[in-house]
Amino acid sequence: MTDNHNKITEKQKNSPVKNAQVETNQVKNSQAQKTVSTNADTQSSPTAKVNSAPEPQIKKVDIAIAGITYPIYCPVHEQEELRSAVSYINDFALNLKRDAPSLSQESLLVLCCLNLYEKIQTHERGEEDRGQQDKQSMALLNKVIQDAHSIL
Repeated sequence: MTDNHNKITEKQKNSPVKNAQVETNQVKNSQAQKTVSTNADTQSSPTAKVNSAPEPQIKKVDIAIAGITYPIYCPVHEQEELRSAVSYINDFALNLKRDAPSLSQESLLVLCCLNLYEKIQTHERGEEDRGQQDKQSMALLNKVIQDAHSIL
């Protein structure tokens, strides 16, 4: 029985699962030691407390798009913006679903993303066009001003 027990113990020592558990425990111990040393360093150094910025508070928010609820982790100060975005996207997705009721949720969301991307691109092109028009208007205004100065 001792020989069998030694063989089983020997197999356990060499088994990949046992080795993985030992390595995991070693990593955990190493991390715990780093945490302790980091905490000790932080407590002994007053400048570490002054220089560290507070971490933003994150809150789990459940959002619903086209009847499906998704958990989202969001900084507390961005929750209102998230809710506004969800409202817009949900309305957009529901309009798409009304036009194509047989679409799966995944296909609906992909189509929604593609349509919203197209809207963003159209908006950005409009911004670029307005920027070009502003430059042309400024150039024309400057020319008129220079011509007016030369006449006076």
